Amino acid sequence: MSLKTNQPIGVFDSGVGGLTVASAIKRLLPNEDMIYFGDTFHLPYGDKSKESVQFYSQGIAEFLLKNECKAIVIACNTASANAFQSVKEFVGDRAIVIDVISPVVDFIVNATEIKNLGVIGTKGTVNSGTYQNRINELRNDVKVVSLATPLLVPMIEEGFIFDDISNAIIRSYLSRYELKSIDSLILGCTHYPIIKNQISKYFNFGVQVIDGGQLVASRLREVLADQNLLNNSRNPQQTFYVSDYTDYFKIIAKMFFEKEVPLIKIDFWK
Repeated sequence: MSLKTNQPIGVFDSGVGGLTVASAIKRLLPNEDMIYFGDTFHLPYGDKSKESVQFYSQGIAEFLLKNECKAIVIACNTASANAFQSVKEFVGDRAIVIDVISPVVDFIVNATEIKNLGVIGTKGTVNSGTYQNRINELRNDVKVVSLATPLLVPMIEEGFIFDDISNAIIRSYLSRYELKSIDSLILGCTHYPIIKNQISKYFNFGVQVIDGGQLVASRLREVLADQNLLNNSRNPQQTFYVSDYTDYFKIIAKMFFEKEVPLIKIDFWK
């Protein structure tokens, strides 16, 4: 299949978290059309089986292909850890597929000052061991510790941010002994950059907190440029789909895209 410059970029996540990646893509590639799909009906992905995450991810990929996306960004760490290969095989040469883990791993491998690395994420991401295995394959001098933080996604999706409740939950997780000696921390879930400042503040800004959104956007730009697929649209469009309507999605989308975002509810699993 021959891809064209004016085809949109598809981005998907289980909910609002992928908006952190979508906004980074919009900043770095302002002339690209974008289609975002938030699978809010099935969230969170972190406590789902690998088979379920693969099933949801392939269904969304098929939807994005039907909308003629030239690239599909899996803006979800759980889906990237458990479904990236299956989505790539399913998509084949019909679109470029980018995950959110590979660009972060490459960054860590080249950041020689990082010696004691923490990873926080959903149970699905942490149990997969993807970050630790891939980083230590390339750099065995980095000590990697991982901690599942399953309450953070529903907390964020329900709008508990910048308040006493979220601060208490964040403090409860980050004070765990696993993270005691880290010099850097990977936010291993695309929801977590929404509370990045609270996380940095807990460490008194003394720990490097790594948000992969910009790294993913840079990787996408490199791949599109290599294949001469960068768009020059003067009136780029962003379209937002969800599998279940939530008011909070609109609030977060407005925060990242600085305008009211119409949501289109669609459930193609029925």
